[in-house]
Amino acid sequence: MASSGGYGDANQRIDYVFKVVLIGDSAVGKSQILARFSRNEFSLDSKSTIGVEFQTRTLVIDHKTVKAQIWDTAGQERYRAVTSAYYRGAVGAMLVYDITKRQSFDHIPRWLEELRNHADKNIVIILVGNKSDLENQRDVSTEDAKEFAEKEGLFFLETSALQATNVESSFMTVLTEIYNIVNKKNLAADESQGNGNSASLLGQKIVVPGPGQEVPAKSSMCCQS
Repeated sequence: MASSGGYGDANQRIDYVFKVVLIGDSAVGKSQILARFSRNEFSLDSKSTIGVEFQTRTLVIDHKTVKAQIWDTAGQERYRAVTSAYYRGAVGAMLVYDITKRQSFDHIPRWLEELRNHADKNIVIILVGNKSDLENQRDVSTEDAKEFAEKEGLFFLETSALQATNVESSFMTVLTEIYNIVNKKNLAADESQGNGNSASLLGQKIVVPGPGQEVPAKSSMCCQS
């Protein structure tokens, strides 16, 4: 069971810290998604991120306190050599495109390849189509994105940072999946120590209810704790 919790308490005991990276082209709304999730804010005057920014938010998942450390890696091409180092240690990733800019979606395979080249092979990934509030300007169909996500084994949601639609759900999908994988890994390790048998470290599909959201089937995986 997951609880979104508050926006940080310095005195809380932290059970887990999960690093999640936001990647995608510039101006698709990564920083706005981060601001909405971490501080419940949205700014119409947001400027392109220079370099890398990260925010944290503390949540409760299954009675455990989890600190989400969300990194916003700049989408502009000239910073890609800098941000590649920040994939290391990430256990979750959000691939973000703008539903009104087809080019940003067409670049997703390249971002996914870069992510898989630099991050842990078992990283939990969600494809996020942002700016769903601009339906009348849509240039990427939900069906195209869902098909790509299913083919690549990704979760998928469309969000609106402006209207706060599915932003919470997208992060909770990733964080809850990571938690369940780590928890299963810990349980398997305990069982192995108890009876000497090896155990399968399998994750499970996490479905976070939300109006109009799509979460496709996803293959099981494990990751480092």
